[in-house]
Amino acid sequence: MSVSRRAVLARTALGSVTLAAATMTVAPAQAVPTTDGDTTASDYEIGVGISDITGPAAECGMMGYSQLDQQTAGIHLRPRARAFVLGLGGQRIVYVVAENGMIFQSVHRGVLTELARRFGDLYTEQNVVLTSTHSHSTCGGSSHDYAYNLSILGFQQQVYDAEVNGIVEAITAAHADLGPGSIALGRSELHDASVNRSHVAWDRNPLADKDVYPEAIDPAVTALALYKGGRQVGAITWFATHNTSMSNANHLISSDNKGYAAFRAEHREHGVRYLDPNPGFVSAFAQTNAGDMSPNLNLRPHSGPTEDEFENTRIIGERQYAASETALAAAKTITGAVDAMLCYIDLADIAVDGRFTPDGLPKHTAPAAAGVSLIAGSVEDGPGLPGGPIPEGVRNPFVEWLGDPNAPAPAWLADAQAPKAIFAPLGLLPPVAWVPNVVPVQIVRLGELYLAAAGGEFTITSGLRIRRAVAAALDVELEQVLMQGYANAYHEYVATPEEYDAQQYEGASTLFGRYTLCAYQQEFTRLATAFAAGQRVARGPAPRDVSNLQPNFQVGAGPDALPSGRGFGDVLVAPDASYAPGAQVVAEFVSAHPKHNTRRNSTFLEVQRRDAEGHWTRVANEGEWAVRFHWRREGLAESVARFTWDVPGDAEPGRYRLCHYADSLSDDGALHPFTGTTAEFEIG
Repeated sequence: MSVSRRAVLARTALGSVTLAAATMTVAPAQAVPTTDGDTTASDYEIGVGISDITGPAAECGMMGYSQLDQQTAGIHLRPRARAFVLGLGGQRIVYVVAENGMIFQSVHRGVLTELARRFGDLYTEQNVVLTSTHSHSTCGGSSHDYAYNLSILGFQQQVYDAEVNGIVEAITAAHADLGPGSIALGRSELHDASVNRSHVAWDRNPLADKDVYPEAIDPAVTALALYKGGRQVGAITWFATHNTSMSNANHLISSDNKGYAAFRAEHREHGVRYLDPNPGFVSAFAQTNAGDMSPNLNLRPHSGPTEDEFENTRIIGERQYAASETALAAAKTITGAVDAMLCYIDLADIAVDGRFTPDGLPKHTAPAAAGVSLIAGSVEDGPGLPGGPIPEGVRNPFVEWLGDPNAPAPAWLADAQAPKAIFAPLGLLPPVAWVPNVVPVQIVRLGELYLAAAGGEFTITSGLRIRRAVAAALDVELEQVLMQGYANAYHEYVATPEEYDAQQYEGASTLFGRYTLCAYQQEFTRLATAFAAGQRVARGPAPRDVSNLQPNFQVGAGPDALPSGRGFGDVLVAPDASYAPGAQVVAEFVSAHPKHNTRRNSTFLEVQRRDAEGHWTRVANEGEWAVRFHWRREGLAESVARFTWDVPGDAEPGRYRLCHYADSLSDDGALHPFTGTTAEFEIG
């Protein structure tokens, strides 16, 4: 298919593309028996940490659905980074789950650079694995890849800083928390929190694959419990479902269903308060091979099990939490080495041996290209712009900055990507390729559990084939290997060759051609074989650094204005005098633009209760499920902050108030902190 690059640039603007160190010698891999050991054992070093990665809560493009008009306007549930450090015999692993859209290579590089500054060569690309929950309701703009910044209008330094700093803070906290402990591994299944959104493509796979998943979903729940002194201090739960219960019409920053599951485990079950410096318990809900797994059980955006996206987020999160608890209840203490190995591969140029291809013949990957089906989005999780071109009169200055060449996509690329009908030759567009092609692959060992980590969205069958390849190379059982997608980089989807032929959304988004998965099978086999033998592997080609080519056309926040006769923090809408448990408290304040101070690791609102001594104590904030923060602009530069608090059914009777915190910007460029406080009201 020949396509004008002028059309590519215009269409992609909105419908778009939703888109060290030296190697180490490792101990040979081997199956490790599960035991009924005491959780007070202390073979491992264990540390856990958590930090906030929330970006600007107003006028920042959101990452995932590629909608220009989906910009932040408040907070539903603050996204966080959760870090776990696991050590044994001089080796350490850092495992991070970030509640964001993707881990981009820019963030991976930024985190490793700061870790090197703080810890020298203790934590490197070899033993650090950064993963994402893949929420589509968090801030975008942290990438250095143009395809992922189009609808964000460019690189956003505030978002990048929030993610890098938050992840590093979580790792630093986990490092400081290190102490002797043990780990336990448990498994369960979950059948009502995912549905195959691309059944027509999945059904093309061979019976030997489909028989593994008779419901066309991956129901496996794998949970790792971390203990210190016989007390559980952390948990990591892996389950495959898209973190997209919130729709593309949502404007509140949200960590979505996996964020709710983590909140449920930490806050309600263990009494964690997120602003406390030592939470005492950290629970992460991680992804695996969720490429074709949707939480929208009715196969429509924000539909299933109900028609309310907030309620769906809670229910799908609650189901993951309950399945995690079942797995943890059955967990057995395990032993075994801690280790990792990473190398880089060039997905645009891999010769694939016939041992890894469907027909047994050698094949080759190709430079990145997006298929026509990609621009419509996934109709089950949130469509893009059907029919595609940018509406008349709408301009994207980011596209104009990239340039407007008119040469068609070359015929050889169309041949190499067949049967894909090319919409956008992303690997060939100016000024540099719009997506990365040199990406990491990594093997991580956590006792008995192995992770095959890569930066794609693997379908369940793609993940199955990677797991089989790695398990065979390591000579371990299949259930001991998880496909850890969304890790260390991001380059869209990885469908099987059979799924690719259907050119559904996942196949059209498999950027490097029909044999992308085959290349991954080959490279993971190579890496796992070396890992099992304790051999070194070459680092591979260097990932690119285009940080110096990052424009930003998002309008910034200027000085704040006040409505006539008002001051910052004034109450515009006051709470009622009293509420019953289960009611909703509402208040509005004269506020300022949230970009002036994102209040990361802080809060825009506190719900406070007066104790018996007359002191005011925080009982909730907008980082928690029951509180929502809605921001809106009035006029040219006036801001209104609206807060709602759903009073818990078990709320303690007494006197309460709401306190709002923000910073205003004056004409001279100075920031001025202010506080707004409502009158007291009664709960009882």
